[in-house]
Amino acid sequence: MKNIGNKVQYSIYSTMLNPDSNRLPVIYEEWEELAREKLEDGPFYYIAGGAGGEQTMSANLKAFADQKIIPQMLRNVEERDLSVSLFGKTYPSPILQAPIGVQSIIHPDGEVASALASAELDVPYIASSASTTPMEKIAEKIGDAEKWFQLYWSKDPDVTASFLKRAETAGYSAIVVTLDTPMMAWREHDLKNVYLPFLAGEGVGNYFTDPAFCAKLEKSPQENPEAAIMHWTQVFGNPGLSWEDVDFIKEHTTLPIILKGILHPEDAKRALEYDVDGIIVSNHGGRQVDGAIGALDALPLVCDVVQDKIPVLMDSGIRRGADIMKAMALGAKAVLVGRPLMYGLAVAGQEGVKEVMTNLLADLDLNLGLAGISSFSDLDTNILKSNN
Repeated sequence: MKNIGNKVQYSIYSTMLNPDSNRLPVIYEEWEELAREKLEDGPFYYIAGGAGGEQTMSANLKAFADQKIIPQMLRNVEERDLSVSLFGKTYPSPILQAPIGVQSIIHPDGEVASALASAELDVPYIASSASTTPMEKIAEKIGDAEKWFQLYWSKDPDVTASFLKRAETAGYSAIVVTLDTPMMAWREHDLKNVYLPFLAGEGVGNYFTDPAFCAKLEKSPQENPEAAIMHWTQVFGNPGLSWEDVDFIKEHTTLPIILKGILHPEDAKRALEYDVDGIIVSNHGGRQVDGAIGALDALPLVCDVVQDKIPVLMDSGIRRGADIMKAMALGAKAVLVGRPLMYGLAVAGQEGVKEVMTNLLADLDLNLGLAGISSFSDLDTNILKSNN
């Protein structure tokens, strides 16, 4: 993706004399506004909302705003390279599509549309345990394109082991274990709207096709979906987990294990002790703990502990190219993008997701060059000044 910013920018400007009045947005906030127009209250706020008073969502955005870029001049940025290396592979950009469940509530094509958009741009797609489309179907649709699987650690160990086996068999190349959702948070919008899509049979595609899950049912999910949903409520999440249980994951997969939801430096130490392969610094986009530290503020604390022993990735609050720059300068090896892509999905399906990603990459490329950076190997904290 060398110099993608110039290419995308000029492709837009080239339509100046014959503009398309129906073209998709460029501005992030306009994507959100259009998504709001298209979606009912329940689905929109399920994606857009956060925990409690949404202080953590605000903290995420403030953390990025508090870091200021100090551009450097005359550094020969004619050729820019956005590629990064992770787990022995080279990727053309530092962006991955964050795992987001129940995408069927946003667009009829749901996860398949998002995955295909990622595949078009060679952006790794992270499939959620809570997807409406089963993991095998997503894998089939995108073929050899890079894909990771995100695990919600079930209270039923048989289901957890089965999910891991299925992901490996289906060709996923890494396991992202989300740690910050042993139970669902107090989400005021969802409670106000009385909206939990799983109870309507959305986001349970992996469970309803899982042999271990179905073995515990008297009738198949097709025969008695209500009973299957109620069983799902009993096995989703696992508040009884402890660090010693990480060994269970290691016993049931040969794939790289990446722990998602790490914010505290002590947890980073424990992750190293348990010999996992990577960490994702994340507060779940502000959807789990209200009043938590902004993910970007937590990033350097975690990186100070890890000391490049394993890759540290980051998500929560990324909206524009400058945000990606700041995260990478503070130690992230790559970033996950979530909500912006879901707004794209709501507005225009696969095309919308691709457009948001393309614009984000173009913005990143141009911002890097204008700051005097031609590759991420040249990027470090010297380019930032904190307002804190």
